Order: sequence, then C-alpha cells, then structure tokens
Amino acid sequence: MTATVERIESWLVDVPTIRPHKLSMTTMGCQTLVIVRITRSDGISGIGEATTIGGLSYGVESPEAIQSAITHYFAPLLKGQSAENLNALILRINSAIKGNTFAKSAIETALLDAQGKALGLPVSALLGGALNTVMPVLWTLASGSTDNDIAEGQRLLDAGRHQAFKLKIGARELETDLRHTRAIVEALGDRASIRVDVNQAWDATSAAKGCRELAAMGVDLIEQPVSAEDSDALVRLSQRIDTAVLADESVASHFDGYRLAQQGFSGAYALKIAKAGGPNSVLKLAHVAQAAGIGLYGGTMLEGTVGTVASLHAWSTLPLQWGTEMFGPLLLKDDIVSNPLSFADGGVVLPQTPGLGVELDEEKLQFYARKHRE
Repeated sequence: MTATVERIESWLVDVPTIRPHKLSMTTMGCQTLVIVRITRSDGISGIGEATTIGGLSYGVESPEAIQSAITHYFAPLLKGQSAENLNALILRINSAIKGNTFAKSAIETALLDAQGKALGLPVSALLGGALNTVMPVLWTLASGSTDNDIAEGQRLLDAGRHQAFKLKIGARELETDLRHTRAIVEALGDRASIRVDVNQAWDATSAAKGCRELAAMGVDLIEQPVSAEDSDALVRLSQRIDTAVLADESVASHFDGYRLAQQGFSGAYALKIAKAGGPNSVLKLAHVAQAAGIGLYGGTMLEGTVGTVASLHAWSTLPLQWGTEMFGPLLLKDDIVSNPLSFADGGVVLPQTPGLGVELDEEKLQFYARKHRE
C-alpha cells in the first residue's frame, strides 16, 4: 500500500552563535533555523531545514515567511499525496508555487530523508551515490577584528580542525579591508588556503582594484565581489584576474548557471541547496557547471546540522574542486540533533545510515523553538 503525506510540522528555532559573525550586510549573534518534519501514513518521518541569514538582510525570504509558506501553501498541496514519488511531488509544488526556494529545499530534504529511511538507503544513494564520505570544510574568520581573526585561525590550525579559511570583507573601506586581508595572509597563508567573500559589496571599479591586490597578496579565491545584477563585471573579473572568482548570489538555479557560462564566466559556482530549491535541484546547477568547465564549491547558508548534512549528501556525489564551507553547526552554541556531525582534520564525515543520518533532539528542539508554532 502506497504511503501518503499525512502531517507537516514546522518550528522557528533560534540558536545563539559562539561569537558575533560579521558580514558585509549584517552582524549575526543568533541564527534562526526553520525546521520541518513530514510524517507519512506508514509512520516514517523525515526532517528538513530552511535557513537564511539575518532575517531579510541576505535575501527575499525571511524565516517567518518560510514557515508561513510551508503551513499555508506547501502543506495543503502535499497532504494526502503519495510520498514515494519525489519527482511527482516536486513537479506539483513547482507548478503551484513560484520562488520560495528556501521553503522548497526544506520540504525536498524532509521527503528525501523519509524516502531514504523507507528504503534503508542514505540520501546520497538516492542522489546517485557518494564519491566521498569525508569532505573538506573551511572556517570563516569574521569576528570583525584582525587580531582576533588571526588568533582564531592559529588556534584552529594548531588543533588541526581546518586547513582553509574564508574572510568576510566588504563592510568597511576598501583599503581597510585590504590591510585586514594582507595581515591574515601574512600570518596564516603559509599554513592554510585563504579565501575572501565580499558579499556583493564592491562596485565594478572597486572590484577591479581590490581583486588585483587580493590576487597579488596570495588570496586563493574571491567570492561575489560585485552585485549579483552586474554579471558583466563578474565575467570580466573572472577573465582578467589570476585568482579564481566565485559566483554565489549570481547563480541560484541551473538557468542562472547556464546564462553566466554563456556570457563567458570562467571561475567557480557556489552551490547552495537553499538557493536552488533542494538537494536534487542543486545538482542540476552542478551539472551545467561541469558541462561548461566551471569549478564547484559546496556553499552554506550557515545552516544547522539538518541543513548542513542535507547539503553534504549532495556535495558527496560531486567532484568539488574548491571543497566546502559546511561549518554552520560549529558556529552555533548548541545543536538540536541527538547525533552531531564529526568535524576533524580539516573535514567532516558524512553519515551513511538511512536517510540524512541525523535525528532531532526533541528536548533541545522545544527549548530553542519559539513559543508560537505552526
């Protein structure tokens, strides 16, 4: 007998960060996770996560809007439908709901988790099979203080936890950011790969100067130096700067990836399940990039463990030339799963048990969840 979607629950979960996390558009002291649980008529349940950054400071979907969309639009579409044909469910959702990729990612993840449990397979197997079960993970240095970032990086290198670091720049004057980056490259660059993320903060002129200087000082990767709307400038930078340029906000779907490749972009794409609409959906973008000879990077929306492991299942099926930044759970003071991921030796281990391989800690979930639940 075919199992159907019986119940969809969601929670807004606020977890504090271990320190202020400074980006060009906001400074985070707390991360809000939208946690979703889908229960099937056969009793099997799956979990998913939708997480954005700083409410509406990063993009057009807020945690509150994501939860509302799931409750009022996604749930009525899914309830009573067969839970065993993921393609049919995703087609049904995409035909009725435009955009809302964060919410779609949480729903797709929960359906995959439940399907994996029903079949006794990890989600990576449902996505084609894992090429690697241990993946490299960098750490972001974003305290806002050069000295603190250097000390943090040295501590993590000495502990063997990471071998690559990304710096969040763009919130300050160009010359200030360049001095900050140069100091960190000089302090840590002989022991680790140093990358930067500008988060769209520079105009084309500042980006041309900034990227040249970053390349000269030995930065390995420059992420989204210009606005997502200015694809011409991004393409020019990728063709003229020796250091690789990473497109993030410029590429969400496989259509975006195709257009940017067609314009002549020659860097790498930051893959994010939330931008694309889920683990299956993000692989479409990855395959476009591979066909165009564009590198791959496993990106994060600073998700908790549920969203992080969902991403890792997708990343495990790909040859990621630039590794991953799936450090989100390490940025949070606590975890809401009963079996946290294992981070060590610059990498993270992908669970191989059925589904995602993680389960919610119900007490922690209720402790951090907002009182109002939909």
